Amino acid sequence: MSDLLIELFSEEIPARMQRRAAEDLKRLMTDGLVEAGLTYAGAVAHCTPRRLALSVQGLTDESPTTTEERRGPKVGAPDKAIEGFLRSTGLAREDLTVVAEKKGQVYMARITHEGRPAQTIVAEVLERVIRDFPWPKSMRWGAGSLRWVRPLRRILCILSREDGAEIVPLDVDGIVAGDVTEGHRFMAPEPFRVTGFDDYEAKLKRAKVILSSEERADAIWHDATNMAFAAGLEVVEDSGLLAEVAGLVEWPVVLMGEIGADFLELPPEVLQTSMKEHQKFFSVRDKAGRITRFVTVANRETADDGATILQGNSRVLSARLADAKFFWENDLAVVRERGLEGMAAPLDKVTFHAKLGSQAERVKRIEVLAREIAPRVGAKPDLAAEAARICKADLASEMVYEFPELQGVMGRYYAEAAGHDDGVPEACEMHYKPLGPSDAVPSEPVSVAVALADKLDTLAGFWAIDEKPTGSKDPYALRRAALGVIRLTLEHSLSLSLDKILSCADQAIWEQIAERAEQDEAAAVVSFERKTGLKIDELSDPLVQILSTVEIESGIPIPAHPLLAFLHDRLKVHLRDEGIRHDVIDACLTGDRTDDLTDLVARARALDAVLKTDAGANLLQGWKRAANILTQAEAADGVEYSYGADRKLADTEEERALFDAIEAAQPKIDAALGAENYPAAMAALAGLRGPVDDFFEAVQVNSDNAITRRNRLNLLSQIVRTGEKLGDLGRIAA
Repeated sequence: MSDLLIELFSEEIPARMQRRAAEDLKRLMTDGLVEAGLTYAGAVAHCTPRRLALSVQGLTDESPTTTEERRGPKVGAPDKAIEGFLRSTGLAREDLTVVAEKKGQVYMARITHEGRPAQTIVAEVLERVIRDFPWPKSMRWGAGSLRWVRPLRRILCILSREDGAEIVPLDVDGIVAGDVTEGHRFMAPEPFRVTGFDDYEAKLKRAKVILSSEERADAIWHDATNMAFAAGLEVVEDSGLLAEVAGLVEWPVVLMGEIGADFLELPPEVLQTSMKEHQKFFSVRDKAGRITRFVTVANRETADDGATILQGNSRVLSARLADAKFFWENDLAVVRERGLEGMAAPLDKVTFHAKLGSQAERVKRIEVLAREIAPRVGAKPDLAAEAARICKADLASEMVYEFPELQGVMGRYYAEAAGHDDGVPEACEMHYKPLGPSDAVPSEPVSVAVALADKLDTLAGFWAIDEKPTGSKDPYALRRAALGVIRLTLEHSLSLSLDKILSCADQAIWEQIAERAEQDEAAAVVSFERKTGLKIDELSDPLVQILSTVEIESGIPIPAHPLLAFLHDRLKVHLRDEGIRHDVIDACLTGDRTDDLTDLVARARALDAVLKTDAGANLLQGWKRAANILTQAEAADGVEYSYGADRKLADTEEERALFDAIEAAQPKIDAALGAENYPAAMAALAGLRGPVDDFFEAVQVNSDNAITRRNRLNLLSQIVRTGEKLGDLGRIAA
């Protein structure tokens, strides 16, 4: 067995592509080797800014010899058919054997595939991988046809055994494979030979290259945190930035510099975002939470211990932060002069969606919804409306124009500067949340009201214009908005009638659409009069009708959408992690409160808990048996057995016991349902399990006595109706 080492050495690979490229190299190579008949014990891939490396351990030295049997034409078939079969197998006619089958004799070819050495197979697979590598973007250079993310300079490909290493013969567009690689571009650029992975990794480290991206990231974080700790400071964690920076350097050298005093009064989020986005710097804060320093990662050691590098980085950073300070001061001047509603004025010229109007129109809709929702979440309607009017104002600020990721955060700062309080500034920041399943959920009532209004307006708006998610496509993040509504509702145990709130949202949306349609009609009339010099009032009715059909098409449909069904579908996905099955939720989607997600989930959790017990599972089977017998009898008799069960007509002890049990359980169930104590209601229902089992064990429902039969069917109806108070148990899979 051998160990295979591959290195594809190139100009700098973008950091965002490195990890995926390393995994692709591993997958494509190992899949190709296995398909060609080789096996291996393990494989590991690495990446640095200038190289992709793959180590495959325990690779077999050759593929096995195999024999394949291939069935051919019948004996006596036309010569052309036989000749075609011979061509496909590479055999002569005398090499074929004749095999007897039920329908006659057929030719059979036995084809032997000789084993091939690993060197040949590795060369074929690697060349195919290099030429067809799935880079997101690639380029050609020079006169060759090869495409790579950046110019490919070397190919290292060797097979190592105990007795030495051999180079795999390979030539890709003039790049000949060898056993040579290079170290750090500046500190150790001389080429050197390697004999295997351990030798390769060790020599790279001596040549100032850390092969493992995880090791580089650990080294960066270790040095940065130690350096900050020694100064009584703390590095702001950012795993995404750490991974990116680890992909920018082969030999990380951590340096810490100071932020100019002129910029320390900027909001910490502004400092952090500017340094991260423009310079790839880590932020360092003091015990009070102020960002006072930065950490940068150089790619080389210098004689002055990085002083020149820090000096240059500080100059560039100062220029960047000067821009941020300019935006901040300009925005504050606008806020102090015109207030946040004045800052938001340009939003009437910013289109949210062609069919849903401008951002300003959307803000008006959110205000209506926030005022409607506020009393239901414990917020003051006036405060919720105030927050809604200014929640999008920072979209018109210079700071958010430069750093869109700061929307909401800057809204809070500007609201505070404008004198807003009582939870309004916090609502400006938090109304976008939650942005995902692990994101924080707003907790203050005003923030909750505006966050719900924002998301429900988004959902209702895109449903109104028939822009629903399809398959894997969700360009407007409507699934995320629905999950936000669900999490806000459930995590705060809100009892909301979403049907009424969505109707309110629909009304606001269609009123705005109708208003725009009227404006379009008026504009069309003015345009026609200017073009023709005629007055609409002077034209004949037929011509006016033609004008209205050609120039004016408002086409406002009646608002109707299955948005609640969409929310229910997302709710099923959300509850899947709790282990609650879809059919249990479906069973609870009955009655007149399916738009109250908190109530719906409470019922589903209680029903799920009962069904996980033996009593609940057996009761479900009994209920389904009763429902099936009742349905068949009603279909056969053409009547509904829903009234008139009389205990006096019971013939057996089991019947009387079931009457007594239902009579005792129904008040408990009704009282528990009235108090929304669903576990108690489910427990009372589960208590019927014994009497129901005994009834079906001892009693024949379809008695020869018509009166007895009707009474028993009415008793089954009571069982079914009692169960249906808690949900449609028929939807639950057995």
